[in-house]
Amino acid sequence: MATVSKKEIVKIIADKNGLTAAETAKVIQSFMDQIIEELGKGNRIEFREFGIFELKRRKPRIARNPKTGETVPVPAKTVVSFKPGKTMKERVVNMENVL
Repeated sequence: MATVSKKEIVKIIADKNGLTAAETAKVIQSFMDQIIEELGKGNRIEFREFGIFELKRRKPRIARNPKTGETVPVPAKTVVSFKPGKTMKERVVNMENVL
């Protein structure tokens, strides 16, 4: 299983659509910036068939330092959650032979 960088995604999309890499990179960066901005406002982002980005609140808890065994308080925090949509589940999540 390989890692695909944003640069590689930009090249693939640019080639498929006859655009320059610079134009494509600008659009993709703007898209990602907007997702971050909307999540920063507390908004839920839904892309039909792809998935849903939303914020979830984690409760405070007590954890353990694995090296020392000492208990450590972990404060409550907000995290970004992603729930895959129908198409992603069908094409990616349910693929047993990928890993």
